[in-house]
Amino acid sequence: MAHVTLRPNESQDSLLRRFRKRVTTSGVLSTVRRKRWHISKSELRRIEKKKAIRRSRRRQRKNSLR
Repeated sequence: MAHVTLRPNESQDSLLRRFRKRVTTSGVLSTVRRKRWHISKSELRRIEKKKAIRRSRRRQRKNSLR
């Protein structure tokens, strides 16, 4: 869980900016979005396989352009 404390003479805007940065670096938001709906393990494997195929095709296309 992201936690920030108010520093002396710090504005609310800079406190909020530090909090948002801490949340994004900790990965809390992406975890919440990913766990929003239940996905079975077989479905997760299928999605990861599709992602890997797309990644490899992009790399091949990028290498062939050079």
